[in-house]
Amino acid sequence: MANIMLVEDQALVRQGLKMMIETDQALQVVAEAANGEEAIYTYRTNQVDLVLMDIRMPVMTGLEATKKIREEDPLAKIVILTTFSDDEYALEALKLGAVGYVLKDADSEKLIQSIHSALRGGLSLDDQVAASVVPKLLTQTKERSLSIDLNAREVSILRLIGEGKNNQEISEALFLSLGTVKNYVSQLLTKVGARDRTQLAIFAIKHHLV
Repeated sequence: MANIMLVEDQALVRQGLKMMIETDQALQVVAEAANGEEAIYTYRTNQVDLVLMDIRMPVMTGLEATKKIREEDPLAKIVILTTFSDDEYALEALKLGAVGYVLKDADSEKLIQSIHSALRGGLSLDDQVAASVVPKLLTQTKERSLSIDLNAREVSILRLIGEGKNNQEISEALFLSLGTVKNYVSQLLTKVGARDRTQLAIFAIKHHLV
């Protein structure tokens, strides 16, 4: 069972999201917050596997809260759930380490798929947002030479990360244990000089591995 935290300033929206999420028996909403400041405190005091974070809220925005939560816990999984498809919001969220950007008009199936993908280590982006944001991320990513010493297996894993595959999917595709894949991902983060999986995916795309 995965523990989900909802951060949304409208109580009725939170209630609707909770009902939608808990139609999946593998997910449960264990905590809620009405603004970014509450979110930080609530995250500290609850066992949370993933945060669904709104952007525009009183007191503190979702982006500010994402930044602070990720500073305190670099492994925190935060998916932005918003009505705004604005490129700048999406770019900033991904740079701050969010592992997803989903629009509120997504249906329940899409939302639940995005949650599970993020929980498994994938990157969940709304199709509309991905189409405009990924090219901008690529142009803003500093060039790195592929003279970096990567072996064939590392290149294969990096390519699959660039395709948005999570560790389980990579494990099945390459017939490797999940632990072995996790070790390779950690090595790639160090070798490439990436902060997180999102930057690894961008690196793979930028260097035409995808």
